[in-house]
Amino acid sequence: MVEHFWLGMAVVFFGGVLNGSFTLPMKYSRQWAWENTWLAFALGSLLVLPWVLAAGFVPQLSQVYRGVGWRTLLYPMIFGFLWGIAQTTFGLAIRAVGMALAFAIVCGLVCLTGSLVPLLAFNSTDLLRPQGLMLLISMPILLFGLALYGKAGHRRQNEQAPPQSGGNEVRGSFKAGLAICIFTGIFGSNWNLGFAFSGNILRRSLELGASPVTATYAVWALVLSAGFVPNFLYCVFLLFRRRTWRLFSQENWPREMGLAVAMALLWVTAIVSYGIGATFVGKYGTSVGFTLYIAATILASNVLGFLTGEWKATSPGTKRLLAAGVAITLLSVVVLNLGGLFSGSR
Repeated sequence: MVEHFWLGMAVVFFGGVLNGSFTLPMKYSRQWAWENTWLAFALGSLLVLPWVLAAGFVPQLSQVYRGVGWRTLLYPMIFGFLWGIAQTTFGLAIRAVGMALAFAIVCGLVCLTGSLVPLLAFNSTDLLRPQGLMLLISMPILLFGLALYGKAGHRRQNEQAPPQSGGNEVRGSFKAGLAICIFTGIFGSNWNLGFAFSGNILRRSLELGASPVTATYAVWALVLSAGFVPNFLYCVFLLFRRRTWRLFSQENWPREMGLAVAMALLWVTAIVSYGIGATFVGKYGTSVGFTLYIAATILASNVLGFLTGEWKATSPGTKRLLAAGVAITLLSVVVLNLGGLFSGSR
């Protein structure tokens, strides 16, 4: 049991690192607008790849779905659709309050809702046991680390902005942006809830011959394809509004498409790794495992941001704040894993 727990947490951490890295190819996009790249990415990562994996590795997939009933199928699809909405509003949140603040608020709320809800729904009596207590202790530590990230990011924006840029538009829409951040943070964990409430689909897949690893594909196909719908609608809206459809036919489109495909492969691998790791962890996979996943995502995205020059021309004090945020986040991961150690030693 202990070996499975630590193996699962390692796979979850790997998935979080990939999740924090998947937007890196977008930095090198030169021809396409955001909506072009995001539509190609969403098509591959939320629709094509999940169904290819499910159809290819889950035996008798149609029998799996028929055997659990339509109500069981509805849960992952509803949660997936709500998560898809949060994907689109996150872009609005960044535009309103800045990336640093939006990232801190959204990730903090995603961590809270995505970890606590499954624990309360399925293992509420464990909340006061070592695993649950360590989860509760790690959360304020993680939120403090996120606050330091937000502070460092806000200072970076001020230090890197040209002197004539006053940011009046951002400040004027701060209240609306804060509301969007809160909405996104609450709904952003729905993909994890869709997985957490799909136990019957996983069990049915196992009964019909799927392995513990591939059984998760039957769930992700439902969650992610439902999440594709809001992403598709928002991208199409922008393509018509900004008249960027023509960018798909430019001569360098294969390079731009390759970047979007790379994003899709990184992201799908991250999500699949999380599902596999959470399954290995066991009943705490969608609570404790999800917190580790979020922490690993934050760490990876910040490290890559630093390496790709996002923190150039910032003061030593700002960089110290960033380093403190990384250290506090790592501390939250250590505290979180202590719960697994205590649980496994009982």
